[in-house]
Amino acid sequence: MFLMHYKIRKCFLVGMRHSLWICHLRGKHERSGVAILKQKSVQYSKSSVLVNTPARRCLSHECVRTITSSYTANTNSTNKVELLGRFYTRDDYTNVTNRILSKVGKNLHNKMYHPLWLIKERIKDHFYKQYMGRSGSPLFSVYDDLGPVVTTEQNFDRLLIPFDHPSRQKGDNYYLNSTHMLRAHTSAHQWDLMHSGLDAFLAVGDVYRRDEIDRSHYPVFHQMEGVCLFSNHQLFAEVEHKDCCQLFEQGLRTPDKQETHTLEAVKLVEFQLKQTLSKLITHLFGEGLEIRWVDCYFPFTHPSFEMEIKFQGEWMEVLGCGVMEQQLVNSAGAHEKIGWAFGLGLERLAMILYSIPDIRLFWSENELFLKQFLVPDINQQITFEPYSKYPSLTNDISFWLPSKGYTENDFYDLVRSIGGDLVEKVSLVDTFTHPKTRKTSHCYRIEYRHMERTLTQAEINTIHGNIEKSAVEELGVEGRF
Repeated sequence: MFLMHYKIRKCFLVGMRHSLWICHLRGKHERSGVAILKQKSVQYSKSSVLVNTPARRCLSHECVRTITSSYTANTNSTNKVELLGRFYTRDDYTNVTNRILSKVGKNLHNKMYHPLWLIKERIKDHFYKQYMGRSGSPLFSVYDDLGPVVTTEQNFDRLLIPFDHPSRQKGDNYYLNSTHMLRAHTSAHQWDLMHSGLDAFLAVGDVYRRDEIDRSHYPVFHQMEGVCLFSNHQLFAEVEHKDCCQLFEQGLRTPDKQETHTLEAVKLVEFQLKQTLSKLITHLFGEGLEIRWVDCYFPFTHPSFEMEIKFQGEWMEVLGCGVMEQQLVNSAGAHEKIGWAFGLGLERLAMILYSIPDIRLFWSENELFLKQFLVPDINQQITFEPYSKYPSLTNDISFWLPSKGYTENDFYDLVRSIGGDLVEKVSLVDTFTHPKTRKTSHCYRIEYRHMERTLTQAEINTIHGNIEKSAVEELGVEGRF
């Protein structure tokens, strides 16, 4: 198998770097989406109930009334998108909405005593205290203010994501134009941070993805990823017969290793990675937690794993990780090193740890929500207490799909743009293909709920009517309203 001594824990984190999962800085720091790094100082500062209202439902396959569009699309009056003081020329890829743009710069992870800030600070504090460099300073540097605008090269190409990979699709991302986008993962900064010479770092920020609508999904959420690189000396420092150990070889790619890595190097990096993350999750959730590892696939790591924890009797996936693809490490200039990377979602951890039932609550400015996280100790146990539970209202919408170009995420994004955070969930409840015309019809159920008051059917009918009208005009569907 591989050569290692059981005391190798000490060689653990002496120099690492890479990141993975699924920039532009303000003012003078902007350089075409390439992050200019700023070291942060160590301080504590700054993702249902169904009311069965039949109103406006249309589950029947019989078309009550067909509405067709008088024009194909609703185009913006300007040919540029303005964001954080820069202008981006629109093109066929531009699909970012004003509602999404309004979220940019909120930086919930940097707002003191916000639950996402608490999670970030707990993880940061753990890494600072657990892993020290030779000089006695923290081994890992933390970057939590990297701007969210990146190039498609940063978001995809440098991470070895194939050109035809589904994750590049317009339906899954928010593009400013064909060359710039809102980052889909904090891994978009991975190459730049490694190329700057960093061996161990954590990157935290808001990320943007077009997705389904329910209590655990939101188009803006927050990620943290960690990267750590090892030299030959660092990785094998505590291994017996270390002079015989090497990081690299010219071999074959197998399910256990890359073609350029030795098996003993990969197994040791994997051991270090899993030990690091097990310690982190135990720090967050407490002792006695059951953990298991599931093999998976990421374009930028191999082998790759997901960590699952048993929480309240159920197995839950909490993060992804793996041994970094050496091609990526080499391209960033760290040819003589091997490393690991992990990525996790702050909302997911916060919802589990603090029992927060709805991802929309993270955007609440209600003091009844925020004051529950105003604690003297970031590690203090908190259980969120719901301060209200208002009833939901449910309306259905049905339409014939256009012959081409329609994606469900287009519709979800349109619903979010019009209904905003009043929309709790959107479900595809029926699909029908006409036997003669072969046209396909979708019926979606939209659940509306205000977090702080009771909605009226009249105001929901107005919002729902606007969704119907916009679906016809912007998506080219034929309404069955």
